[in-house]
Amino acid sequence: MTDTLLDSRNLAFELYEVLDAEALTQRPRFADHNRETFDAAIGTARTVAEKFFAPHNRKNDENEPQYVDGAAVLIPEVKPAMDAFIEAGFLNATRSFEVGGMQMPNLLSQACFAHFQSANVASSSYAMLTMGASNLIESFGDDEQKKRFLEPMIEGRFFGTMALTEPHAGSSLSDIRTKAEPAGDGTYRLKGNKIYISGGDHPLSENIVHMVLAKLPDAPPGVKGISLFIVPKFLVNDDGSLGPRNDVALAGLFHKMGWRGTTSTALNFGEKGECVGYLVGKPHQGLPYMFRMMNEARIGVGMGAIMLGYAGYLYSLNYARDRPQGRLPDGKDPASPQVAIVEHTDVKRMLLTQKAYVEGAFDLGLYAARLFDDTETLETEAERSTALELLDLLTPIVKSWPSEFCLKANELAIQILGGAGYTREYPVEQYYRDNRLNPIHEGTHGIQSLDLLGRKVAMNNGAALKQLSALIQDTCRRATEFDSLTALREPLEKLHAHIGKVTLALLGDMGKGQVNQALANSALYLTAFGHMVIGWRWLEQAIRAEQGLASGKPVDADFYRGKLQAARFFLTWEVPGCHHALQVLENRDSTCLDMQDNWF
Repeated sequence: MTDTLLDSRNLAFELYEVLDAEALTQRPRFADHNRETFDAAIGTARTVAEKFFAPHNRKNDENEPQYVDGAAVLIPEVKPAMDAFIEAGFLNATRSFEVGGMQMPNLLSQACFAHFQSANVASSSYAMLTMGASNLIESFGDDEQKKRFLEPMIEGRFFGTMALTEPHAGSSLSDIRTKAEPAGDGTYRLKGNKIYISGGDHPLSENIVHMVLAKLPDAPPGVKGISLFIVPKFLVNDDGSLGPRNDVALAGLFHKMGWRGTTSTALNFGEKGECVGYLVGKPHQGLPYMFRMMNEARIGVGMGAIMLGYAGYLYSLNYARDRPQGRLPDGKDPASPQVAIVEHTDVKRMLLTQKAYVEGAFDLGLYAARLFDDTETLETEAERSTALELLDLLTPIVKSWPSEFCLKANELAIQILGGAGYTREYPVEQYYRDNRLNPIHEGTHGIQSLDLLGRKVAMNNGAALKQLSALIQDTCRRATEFDSLTALREPLEKLHAHIGKVTLALLGDMGKGQVNQALANSALYLTAFGHMVIGWRWLEQAIRAEQGLASGKPVDADFYRGKLQAARFFLTWEVPGCHHALQVLENRDSTCLDMQDNWF
């Protein structure tokens, strides 16, 4: 295997054999595309990522941004990388032809962007944030805001951020203190502090457009009192030229364990009382608006976690194939040649675990991207709404499961390299440090689990959960056509049934007002639910692999057998272990809930 960013054969398998990307070209919006245009875009993404992003990934890590005279200073390689990304059209891959976009399905946009996340997750973050902020303005901004801020963002002249977190509140957005006072001219004056704002300052663009959550003077308490504001680093004149610096100050930079190439900033708004902001949409509706960007970011974080796990897997696989060490247990002759460590069974176990985690999660991430296409391009509103329900249900899994388990894949990559894996001369330790941020980014595992169990599975009378259950059952039904998949199908069916039973019981408890008790062990629920979803996606891949083997193409036989072995590993090694967690949930174990502060 020579691929270092992601396995190109696996990508083609996902796009054209599992997710049927070509079927999207039958929809009017994507009618100008075909497999050739899709492959051309992917080839360009790979080239740009390899040429402009991968070479400075290590330098980004070793030379993190510096705070100099009130501004963030980056290594010089980041700017030409972002320029190349924009020039190639990836900043607007999904936008319409009329505004200079590629009008590409989100599925293909994510497949292209995965190359940049694998090559250099830190530099690619600036693009991800800008795409999210521009989509937010496009969805909820007025015509004047779109002209003043969105158009320069589409052109790549302005970049964007999301400014949510405050020092005292963290993830508890209902407790934010940033205030916005009407200025009498249609604008507002903001005052407050935000921390951990990725991309909050840099020299990569003419301007930075901050999407800021704040509260108006008449705001009701809690999340229902949050409004959304556009706050530019530089004010923008009516003719589109840059005006004076806005009252947004870079207070300092945070120095992180990993992901060091992305500026993590503390921003002070309104130190001089002159921070100009523009209300987006209606007052007090900021959090629902911001969830558009937050959900995009959650899927983006999940994909970033996947691609860091993927990069580590590919590197450790190539290393294991090249590294001779020892002999197999039945090889007693010390004069015999050493074998490559990929021949040792326990190394195979670690590689299989990585493959199962990263390729299973990769499938799910791309499946979510295709679902997003369905929410926008299916024929009827009812169909689009149904797809959105399923995407909402899966979003906590897409974000959090890869952030947990692709990080474990990075641990195993380090282990395979042995002592070398712990040194900075090899990239796997950086992949681990970079990935360790993702369980915190965009909501922790615990917060995502509360969202899943406390909101998503019950929404609209469980419509999305019923939809997912029907899809899993359909996959299991189709798997019965292959006797070889019986041992893979049955563990998934058992887990699916067990989760259904536990879910109904916990929702019943919440219906009786026993909310704290029902949600006490929600993190276990998310892990088991995530394993069910990944197991479902692996069974889908296994069906396609069996069909591929039946097609009789010898060149692909090893690829398909590898898919089947990874599916077998996940469904027979990983999935059965979830029943213990579900038993803890069934028993309403209160060990953690009952623990007292002064007992620690």
